[in-house]
Amino acid sequence: MLEEQEGRQNKIKMVKKFTYRGHTLEELKTMDYKELAKLMPSRQRRVILKGFTEDQKKLLKKIDKALSGQYKKPVKTHCRNMIVLPKMIDMIIHIHKGNSFIPVQIQPESIGMYFGELVLTRQKIQHSAPGIGATKSSAAVSVK
Repeated sequence: MLEEQEGRQNKIKMVKKFTYRGHTLEELKTMDYKELAKLMPSRQRRVILKGFTEDQKKLLKKIDKALSGQYKKPVKTHCRNMIVLPKMIDMIIHIHKGNSFIPVQIQPESIGMYFGELVLTRQKIQHSAPGIGATKSSAAVSVK
């Protein structure tokens, strides 16, 4: 009985360390893009190996400046087709939603996702009460 309790306590104390396809976060941050592309799913791999677009390159330069401390303002982008890379982890990036910028803190679990997946553009529709004439019972109500 005591052995079971000790075993449970040991399991609770263990903290799971983040890995992406068998590599730790420190290893991922030191990899170059070609090595990282081998770990990504096929669509992301093709984008990385083909090369980033001009907008994506501008964003990467802005992120590098922010990491080095040269860029003081928040990093804002319209580039929703950018892939989350390991060097972006723990940064707050403001991603455009269509009418506003939404701040997103990049988590290690989001490596390989697109920015567009992190900020959704569509909201749930919330209807109010039906208007006058929408139902048979509303026709009986006098309108002044």
